[in-house]
Amino acid sequence: MKKSKKKPLHATVVNALEEAGELTLFISGRLSLDTMDDVLREVRPLIPEKHPAAVALDCGGVEHLDSAGAMVLLSITEELKSRSIPCRLNNLTEEYKNVLALLDPSALSVRTRAPGRPYQGVMSYIGEASLAAVNDAAMLMTFLGGIIRALGRCCVRPRSVRWNDVLHYMARAGVEGLPIVGLISLLVGLIIAFMSSLQLKPLGGNIFVASLVGIAVVKELGPLMTAIIVAGRSGSAFAAEIGTMVVNEELDSLVTMGFDPLEFLALPKVVAALLVVPLLTLYADLFGLVGGLIVGVVGMDLTVGTYLNQTAVSISLNDVATGLVKSIVFAALIAGIGCHRGLQVKRGAEGVGAATTSAVVSAIFLIVVADSVFAIVLHYI
Repeated sequence: MKKSKKKPLHATVVNALEEAGELTLFISGRLSLDTMDDVLREVRPLIPEKHPAAVALDCGGVEHLDSAGAMVLLSITEELKSRSIPCRLNNLTEEYKNVLALLDPSALSVRTRAPGRPYQGVMSYIGEASLAAVNDAAMLMTFLGGIIRALGRCCVRPRSVRWNDVLHYMARAGVEGLPIVGLISLLVGLIIAFMSSLQLKPLGGNIFVASLVGIAVVKELGPLMTAIIVAGRSGSAFAAEIGTMVVNEELDSLVTMGFDPLEFLALPKVVAALLVVPLLTLYADLFGLVGGLIVGVVGMDLTVGTYLNQTAVSISLNDVATGLVKSIVFAALIAGIGCHRGLQVKRGAEGVGAATTSAVVSAIFLIVVADSVFAIVLHYI
């Protein structure tokens, strides 16, 4: 028989006594949440070190036992059972037995896992997606009707519009977007002019590069690229701003105070987009033409006057008007989708992020669809 020389710990003391293959552990002090790690740290190394045939936990010296301490005793017992080592608890008072009786030992071995979604067939997923698309379309039409009604009120009572907010959103969507819109339009003009020159220069058609760039930029790429940039910058910002207000219950406060959320939040954003996107489109057209001019003068030996004259001959006022009409429709789609997705937020930060992503993706998709419709309709008119 030998006794360990380990010094007592504060609040808990673990003494090991080995006899006839059985290891007895004397536990004393307060066995609680504060000391449970110390006890486990002392007990666990003794098992592989002693290789006992059986273990007894003597709790006669325990001064206090709470549910955390009882969980320590149960976890030690279950761990020894997993090693096929019998374990028993000695000298437990009735009070401590009652504490142990409140715990379920089988719960220690149960591994919890997140509930998985039951498997559904392909047709079920298609049906769910279809129903979600129909519901989303219905909600979008309701939102569109509310916006049209708010715009009608705006025309009848212009003073009811929060013009300070309109100017604020015009600055954010327009003025702050000038650098990126100008840079991308310039690069697009450069690329179109360079690629077209590779095909036309061997044929002696350098002068027609100006016509190609002018028509492509003014009728198609100017409005389209501007709308995509505004959707990525401002459409996402509209959705995130309104979605954050929904999560913070600020929208409910507005309704409680008698304000219409569409007229108070969405209308200034829509009006600002309708006013600023056509101006950005003209700005993008200018920089796209400048990009083509740079390639024409530097790479094709054209003079500035020749390039500008050919561009003026190729582009008509009808082409510019067509691009502006497209930009107005694109602006309504961007602002409407952004505000609509923001109002649909129902969860926390995750919902705001999902709404922002959905606003950008949906807006770009609808912009491309609307541009395709314009191309077909204008072809047959």
